[in-house]
Amino acid sequence: MSASDSDSASSRGSEYKNFRMTSRDRLLYEMLKSTSSESKSWKVLIMDKITVKVMSSSCKMADITDQGISLVEDLFRRRQPLPSMDAIYFIQPSKENIVMFLSDMSGREPLYKKAFVFFCQPVPKELINHIKSDMSVVPRIGALREMNLEFFPVDTQVFVTDHDMALDELYGESSQNARKFDNSMNTLAIRIATVFASLKELPYVRYQAPKDLDTAFSHEFIPSKLASAIWDRLTLYKSTIPNFPQKETCEFLILDRSVDQIAPVIHEWTYDAMCHDLLEMDGNKLELEITNKTTGQPEKKEILLEDSDPVWLEIRHLHIAEASERLHDKMTNFASKNKAAALSQASRDGTELSTRDLQKMVQALPQYTEQMEKLSLHVEIAGKINKIIRDMELRELGQLEQDIVFGDAGTKEVITFLRAHQSASAENKLRLLMIYACVHPDKFEGDKASKLMQLAKLSPEDLKAVKNMRLLAGSSLTKKKPSGSFSLTFDGQRKKIAARKDKTNAEEETWALSKFYPMLEELIENVNKGELSKNDYQYINEPTPVSKERNQSQSASASTTATTGPRSMRSRRTATWARPHHSDDGSSDSVLRNSPNDFKMMGSRIFIFIIGGATRSELRTCYKLTTKLRREIVLGATSIDDPPQYLTLVLDFNNCTYKLDNKTCCIKIDLTLVLHQKLKLFSEKSQ
Repeated sequence: MSASDSDSASSRGSEYKNFRMTSRDRLLYEMLKSTSSESKSWKVLIMDKITVKVMSSSCKMADITDQGISLVEDLFRRRQPLPSMDAIYFIQPSKENIVMFLSDMSGREPLYKKAFVFFCQPVPKELINHIKSDMSVVPRIGALREMNLEFFPVDTQVFVTDHDMALDELYGESSQNARKFDNSMNTLAIRIATVFASLKELPYVRYQAPKDLDTAFSHEFIPSKLASAIWDRLTLYKSTIPNFPQKETCEFLILDRSVDQIAPVIHEWTYDAMCHDLLEMDGNKLELEITNKTTGQPEKKEILLEDSDPVWLEIRHLHIAEASERLHDKMTNFASKNKAAALSQASRDGTELSTRDLQKMVQALPQYTEQMEKLSLHVEIAGKINKIIRDMELRELGQLEQDIVFGDAGTKEVITFLRAHQSASAENKLRLLMIYACVHPDKFEGDKASKLMQLAKLSPEDLKAVKNMRLLAGSSLTKKKPSGSFSLTFDGQRKKIAARKDKTNAEEETWALSKFYPMLEELIENVNKGELSKNDYQYINEPTPVSKERNQSQSASASTTATTGPRSMRSRRTATWARPHHSDDGSSDSVLRNSPNDFKMMGSRIFIFIIGGATRSELRTCYKLTTKLRREIVLGATSIDDPPQYLTLVLDFNNCTYKLDNKTCCIKIDLTLVLHQKLKLFSEKSQ
């Protein structure tokens, strides 16, 4: 028996596997298949409520069955004794779980013949001793190992820690409960650390630091606390996990939601983002009402928008206008090239079909039906989204949002829009004002905010969302300009205040309303170039000058080899508002369109973690920059939040102890940490 992690390598020097594939392979082969050497008979898989999420986020039931699992059980449900079968336990190392396991396997009549026990995180010594103390159980244990895998992949390069309420638990009223706050931080640190344990990566750990240590709100120290907790666990891994790197292999940046408060609320115009923003989706499930071709009656159909759908993979990061155009082209091409479709059309035209033609049609029919159904569903979805865009007049709203962000619109344009679109939904008007408050915080001081809210016909409760958003910004809200903003003076008169630099020029084309990019894009590019501010984003383990120079050289070499595919001219079918404009930002649509899923990793990985949730635009950015920089960008977050969910979280965010005037805070500040950071800054300046 051993409580050690297995020997999975990070796939450097061998065939490249993406982040999610690595998680899947570890669960299937390292855990499930490893038990087959002891017994080749069918087994029972027993999991708790956390590990069943871990398993289902990476593997399908068919994958599990292929590894000899005939039954999947819940640890805490009453189970039928199967004394002739072996059981695989994949559980958290908690006292309750250990008690249940011992109850199953102890005594004269255990539930199972033998138990192979795998823990998703490190096991405390007292629990190992508790297991060893039951001498009736020890001979029945076939394996006792730590998998160190307690995160939840939601995409090929994205994972969450399943903390949907992180804003409240770490920043809100709940954080006043020190025990609850510490438990949340500890769980976060464990789950993030297991990502690096699984991939056998040891990162340079950096975190978003407070802008001013003297005036900082206490919640601005959360990234640094989390960074320290993660580093403690990684240090332990170096001595406990076989073949774990002893030197740093990648880069890791920890951020919180204050780094970009526009991205969670602005309308993102890609197919993926529009599906989650405008349609009522439950995770990746969409219930769509379609017409039954046989009966002609409407019926509800549940659709899964996931990696197994090749159409979804191809169009999800495309602008909604291009996605619609691509679907139209695919339907036309498919109908013209598929034998069953062509013969079916011929029969409708009155052409007599031969026996051979009918045989070809029957042979092609299953594939034709499946592919046509998938295409038809996406055409239906895109059509529904485009109808919502027209009905809600989102084009004009989206243009104003981006104009505000890039400094091309201000108070006058906002007031004009609110007066002209009084029938606009309360949610869309609130999102517009939240964007406006991010770029022009001074316009929401005193009674100015109330006047704007009255003009928008929004309630005082809605104003709470704007205030809570500003509170999350921390000490930066005391400054006149938001973080990342800048001013440009034109003709010596008007100042242009913007939250983003405009990357457009007259050489390359992109789609209308796709100019916006999240701040994460600039941060990742600066990490890649080694130009990220060491004061704003501090190190836990800073690289030596030699290591830094080597990393930058590798990154530059990887970026140089990156290639992008040719651009195609848009069809005249494209709506006027969505016709291409020009940009030099790498044009996410063309970069993503040509992004290979199996490219060989040339540079070291970059990991990002966002406390408080990530957005669809940030997810898209990681895929775009993975191809552009030739470095896999792995995005982690407490959750993936779409605008409706984020608004709910911010509205419900209960933080009555924060005061803008005297900066009273609810979380106790770690004075030792503050002193350490001040000494670090002082030593850097003195050098």
